Amino acid sequence: MKRINLVPWLISAALCTALFAGCHKPAAEPLIIHRLPTCGATRRVPLGNSVEARPIECVIVGNGWDVTFMLAAIHGDEPAGTALLRDLLTYLLQQPELMQGRRVILLPIANPDGIAEQTRLNANGVDLNRNFPGDNRQNNAENGLSALSEPEAVAIEKVITKYAPERIVSIHQFTETGPQALSERYPKGCIDYDGPAKDLARQMAKHCDLPVERLGARAGSLGSYCGLTLEVPVITFELPAHAHLLDSYSLWEKYGAALVAAVIYPEKITR
Repeated sequence: MKRINLVPWLISAALCTALFAGCHKPAAEPLIIHRLPTCGATRRVPLGNSVEARPIECVIVGNGWDVTFMLAAIHGDEPAGTALLRDLLTYLLQQPELMQGRRVILLPIANPDGIAEQTRLNANGVDLNRNFPGDNRQNNAENGLSALSEPEAVAIEKVITKYAPERIVSIHQFTETGPQALSERYPKGCIDYDGPAKDLARQMAKHCDLPVERLGARAGSLGSYCGLTLEVPVITFELPAHAHLLDSYSLWEKYGAALVAAVIYPEKITR
């Protein structure tokens, strides 16, 4: 994939308007922006609100039949994926040839209340990545007393039901609040997968330094539900615990090509 220079987080509303006006050609240089653009090339779709009434919305790029769904920050203390998805949005808007026949759905913040409080769980104390109706689901206080009991999980389910993605990539970080010892076993992170996603995981691994590791499906997780129950390829893209301390440019340099590889899979890309 062609390397691109990413200007650090900026930008005034006026410059945002000028950059994306018409969206008929790529910008000369990618710019990272705090807010998602609105133009003919993208659609912002509201999905609902969090427990504490924060909005949850995705942005859709392209109109093709091949659909990739990527989400980040389903755990609120794992924020690095949010910056990556915003950079990916900018990249895709400036590479229209990649979007021929494709549609990419990006959900940069799946757990807005958790992000606000910097906590793994949502405002009800539920792990959203255990709240899905997989065959291995377990009802309890931390998983939710029933499947899809949480509005944030319902928002994710809306995307899956409405757009039937061909593949799903959920960006995480290994943290102290997650499954024990994983951050010590995989200090660089890893690419985990569920369902028919082994080849996709290997393709993504060619473009970053994360090893492919099959960690096993957790009860009620997105991987269990979509990967095992629905048989949709699911990648859990586990970044190292310190990833959120990297600047946006460094994050994209390390992991951006792997995300693009997932978008255009099964085609191959080169740096």
